[in-house]
Amino acid sequence: MANDETLRSLMFTLSYVLLKRRRDVTSADAQRRREVQRRVAHRQYFHQRHKRMIMMMIAQTSRPISELPARPTRVWSSIESTDWWERVVMREFQPSDWLEKFRMTKETFFLLCGKLKPRLSRQDTRLRPALPLEKRVAVALWRLASNVEYRTISALFGVGRSTVCKCVRDVCHAIVLLLRPLYLRPPSEQELEDAARLFSTRWGFPHCVGAVGSLHVPIIAPSSNTDNYWNSRGWLSVVTQGAVNGLGQFWDVCAGFPGSTEHSAILQNSTLWARGCDGFLLHEPPQDFMGRPLGFLMLGDAGYPLKSWLLKSFPESSELSAAQRAFNRKLERARSVVDEAFLRLRARWQCLLKRNDCRMDVVPTMILACCVLHNVCEVHGDEFEERWEEAVRTEESPQPADEVSPAADDRDGEEVRALFCQYFLQQETQQRTLAC
Repeated sequence: MANDETLRSLMFTLSYVLLKRRRDVTSADAQRRREVQRRVAHRQYFHQRHKRMIMMMIAQTSRPISELPARPTRVWSSIESTDWWERVVMREFQPSDWLEKFRMTKETFFLLCGKLKPRLSRQDTRLRPALPLEKRVAVALWRLASNVEYRTISALFGVGRSTVCKCVRDVCHAIVLLLRPLYLRPPSEQELEDAARLFSTRWGFPHCVGAVGSLHVPIIAPSSNTDNYWNSRGWLSVVTQGAVNGLGQFWDVCAGFPGSTEHSAILQNSTLWARGCDGFLLHEPPQDFMGRPLGFLMLGDAGYPLKSWLLKSFPESSELSAAQRAFNRKLERARSVVDEAFLRLRARWQCLLKRNDCRMDVVPTMILACCVLHNVCEVHGDEFEERWEEAVRTEESPQPADEVSPAADDRDGEEVRALFCQYFLQQETQQRTLAC
């Protein structure tokens, strides 16, 4: 019996080994056949590609250029897209065309290209030449200025739709990375003093160095958390907070918050709040104002809390005193600089005015890039066409308004606001006296 058991065990083991060996051989044969088929297909593909390249070379060299029939000159709007950029834009565009299509002068455009070159320059390959740097920047600016569809820009510049998308994304990232430290940065101590002097002389609001406001940018429905992007006006948006100086140039921007986010919540999650609370606006030594040492401050609307460094107007009421009404008039007049800056921003870069169909991970970068480009144009004195504002003033989606509870107001802020009420009331009294 023991011998039978041993024999059966041996036969079973031998059968298993033979079956496994046959399976391994079959698997190896199948793998070799697949590899041979892959190599044959790969070789056929390259043979066909090589044949096509040879045929293209033969076709290009078979007829001299002098024998080709000359085509009549046509207006630039109907020229084929293959030479529209090289011949029309680069040679025939007038200064007004550059300003209308790219929202900047030709000189500013090439200055921009030079600053973006370290990030956007590409090398030619054996298969095809790289898209010129200037053309990539032009594609992105055309999209930012007009917000037209990718397929329209694709046909205009003679590039693929995916290339247009990549140009917009790459150029916006390059602008934020390379130009934001140069054109959109917190002011130095000397710049704060200059800004305070400008607000005091132009709008009669001393110690003020800037104004803060918020902008809702319309978007398409995102793939997730859509409910968070519905704002109080009933349309989808992302919110951007911006702080500007007395010239309407941005020096702090925080973008990308869902449309339902309160303005005060955005402020408290921004670097501007951290700087303000850490004494960024303090003046050393503190300057005297109405018998009290006072640092620099900013102006906001009803959507922001009242702080010692951030003032807002009193809620409109028939019970307001003469001093409070004088304060409201002065503050709204000085704070209008941020509203004007947002208006010019959207009029110049209409991707922020019309519904933006880009992916949500690109929208904040695009908004930041537009703010940087706004500063570039303002710093270099590029002309702003007043007719661009018509699209902003007639938009169908008005900006949402926001108000914060008075409980969030700071007592120190109320004391500072009371000082300004006395100051503006005294000024108005003196002006009436002089007028009489």
